[in-house]
Amino acid sequence: MGSHFRSYIWDPVLILSQIVLMQCIYYSFLGLWLAGVDSLVQTNRSLDQIFSYEVLGFATMQGRLSMMAFILNSLTCALGLWFFIRRGKQCLDFTVTVHFFHMIGCWIYNAHFPAALSWWLVNVACMALMAVIGEYLCMRTELRAIPVNSGPKSNL
Repeated sequence: MGSHFRSYIWDPVLILSQIVLMQCIYYSFLGLWLAGVDSLVQTNRSLDQIFSYEVLGFATMQGRLSMMAFILNSLTCALGLWFFIRRGKQCLDFTVTVHFFHMIGCWIYNAHFPAALSWWLVNVACMALMAVIGEYLCMRTELRAIPVNSGPKSNL
């Protein structure tokens, strides 16, 4: 039985807990970003800002600020991938999973499939940012040089 570098055992409990953790990071930080931009322009907070695809748009100030919050949230979630997933190969998987569950949530909240082009553009851009930045951070950590102890050697 030889040892393999980074051999992993199938662990569904770990995978499910990481999915739940990333969903919690996604929605809690999105809520904080939206609360921050709402406090700047003194608008009311509602679940529509998170789940209604009609709120995201280029025409209104609230729509542009909501888009900015989604973009900032993708950067925050990339840090979540770096801290909790720690594998560059899995960043795209978890990013797509988070956004897939968000799409399902929007579908349920609105009672119909998201059809607004601005919603799709924002979510695809956020997916790309989250995956690329998360993978970059994880790969930087994975490729860090392993320090070798170069202490005094014994003379035999």
